[in-house]
Amino acid sequence: MGTIPEAERTATDSGTPDHTAHDNPAPGTPAPGRPVRGSATGRPVMAALDLLGRRWTLRVIWELHRGGAPIGFRDLQRRCDGMSSSVLSTRLGELHEAGIAGSTAQSAWHLTPLGDDLVTAMGPLLDWSHVWAARQ
Repeated sequence: MGTIPEAERTATDSGTPDHTAHDNPAPGTPAPGRPVRGSATGRPVMAALDLLGRRWTLRVIWELHRGGAPIGFRDLQRRCDGMSSSVLSTRLGELHEAGIAGSTAQSAWHLTPLGDDLVTAMGPLLDWSHVWAARQ
């Protein structure tokens, strides 16, 4: 078993978490260093799992990635099989607060470089899912 990096075991020496460019996320948006489902200390991996485990979040990320170009809210809603506008709005807000998604001046949504990195990091899971499906 691998070791857990120091940054994921504890907060900074000052007792407060390190923050990125997206400080002060909305109260309901999971963020490293803040209590989240499964972690009272807000370990980064647990904050990521909390965010990604929310209903429709991975689908929204997938559809933003799949299109490649920025996409408007209604088109994104259609791509997500007509999910409710309130849920889509909430998920986009959370992804924006987390720095994973952004919007253009024309209100079209896209993945940020951090969101692109997330999709790349999920590549091995996609590969595994194909192996798993072939065994079913």
